Amino acid sequence: VQHTSVFARLDEFENKSGMIHISEISPGRIRNIRDYVKEGKVIVCTVLRINLERGYIDLSLRRVSDMQRRNKVNQIKQEQKAEKIVEFVAKQVKKPMETVYKEIKQTLEKHEYALLYPCFEDFVIEAVTFKELEIPSIYLKILEEVVKQRIKPPEVSISGKLKLQCYEPNGVEIIKKALKKGLKAGDNIDLKYLGAGKYGLVIKAEEYKTAEKVLKNVTNAVTKE
Repeated sequence: VQHTSVFARLDEFENKSGMIHISEISPGRIRNIRDYVKEGKVIVCTVLRINLERGYIDLSLRRVSDMQRRNKVNQIKQEQKAEKIVEFVAKQVKKPMETVYKEIKQTLEKHEYALLYPCFEDFVIEAVTFKELEIPSIYLKILEEVVKQRIKPPEVSISGKLKLQCYEPNGVEIIKKALKKGLKAGDNIDLKYLGAGKYGLVIKAEEYKTAEKVLKNVTNAVTKE
């Protein structure tokens, strides 16, 4: 850390480092650069420019949004989890962790997987098999078992509210029937009574588009009934 710039080691790229100018640390005036960065602190940056001739890499800390930062930190945690799985496999086959990791990583890179975790996730949802990805047979069975145990299918959830009114003498029964129709319109639906004719819906699915489609089907079924 210097007065007007910071030099950062890029952990994901071996033997590479980049520079963050003070203007790219934080918006507004900076009185003390060390209020934002310290030696040894891990931060998430975005790459602004790369000068291939001189080997300079310009980075920015202030241009990283909170969502990008969270996503990157989450990606790192997921990859660490995947590495722990490989470490377990290495112990089972009694081979050095570095050797097993290198063999599996190089195999997956041939099939467009830059990281381990996305591949393991695809295996869990049965989008791929380790056999078709040509994982060495010595690791195949152990890797399949451990990944199934330690990685759950990805899941997102969206919520919505329904407000139902009925002035018929048997209005409660009509509303119950309508809600039952809605619950049959999809899977993984959680319904709660919120009071005063209001109901909360939580839909869980593998991706947002699927969850949104289910939510639409539920509301359509209820309102039609």
